[in-house]
Amino acid sequence: MKKVLVTGGCGYIGSHTIVDLINHGFDVVSVDNNINSDIRVMDGIREITGVSVRNYTVDLCDLEKTRRIFANEQFDGIIHFAALKSVGESVFQPLRYFDNNLNSLINILQCAKEFEVENIIFSSSCSVYGNTTALPVTEATPFQAAECPYARTKQMGEHILQDFTHVNKNINAILLRYFNPAGAHKSALIGELPINPATNLVPVITETAIGKREQLTVFGNDYDTRDGSCIRDYIHVMDLANAHTKSLQYLMEHKNESNCEVFNLGIGEGVTVLEAIEAFERVTGTKLNYKIGDRRPGDVGAIYADNKNAAEKLGWNPTRSIDEIMSSAWSWEKYRSEATILQD
Repeated sequence: MKKVLVTGGCGYIGSHTIVDLINHGFDVVSVDNNINSDIRVMDGIREITGVSVRNYTVDLCDLEKTRRIFANEQFDGIIHFAALKSVGESVFQPLRYFDNNLNSLINILQCAKEFEVENIIFSSSCSVYGNTTALPVTEATPFQAAECPYARTKQMGEHILQDFTHVNKNINAILLRYFNPAGAHKSALIGELPINPATNLVPVITETAIGKREQLTVFGNDYDTRDGSCIRDYIHVMDLANAHTKSLQYLMEHKNESNCEVFNLGIGEGVTVLEAIEAFERVTGTKLNYKIGDRRPGDVGAIYADNKNAAEKLGWNPTRSIDEIMSSAWSWEKYRSEATILQD
């Protein structure tokens, strides 16, 4: 059984990926300092899979503590999610984002080299493309200027990995550029659980619908799009999770053509913010209280993926629609609200 380290394993995408990895026969170890996550997600993972996953509560910016994890285990691969990820927060706290996101990655790579871990999957983002006018976006689309410090850390992280693998030929890396993860596991036992106020659209929609927020703000209706609101490529989190498993298998089966490859992960279609709201209302039968506000700093007008590369090389094809995203997210929102009531 291959052993995989998942950094940020208590986080949203990390937890769903752990479930997918376990379902495909991997032994998983997590590291997460829980500054933006909740260790209780491991209870949900155990209930879904029947497996108790070990989590090291370690800040990856601490090299010595990170080294101890690698000294205690023998990993066949690393999936590196751990990072600060709020676009808006990064605009006002740039140094915190550069310090955390880049130093944690550098420490992971130093340990991968020292302890001879050959396979690395890096959690990147479509934000690396900036405010591109080339749609749909392919892996060859040139980077534009980053719209926020978070996006810049992802651009820099990719460059670090490209330079690192260029001189460490025995280490293979895949850079996965996510578009907009959303939704929850079908069990409703795990889902997006923001510790700080949610900024991603789908949890803001569900929190508004259930009454945790008085109103949702649509940030701008004057973009050059079909209804004036931003266009995004929403991908179900379990489809996204499976891409990580397939990426590891791809490297472990030596199918890669170079030791650093890039894949877009999206469904290949754009949905506007207003269309996403309409989909939620249609699927759940719940009307949403929302208003139109000003544009939000750091947002790009439109971006969606060309995912042919991932389909052809990884054999990955997303299967869940925007309706399934909204339905599963709503089930998760109701589940966690009921759980909170019971605890109170």
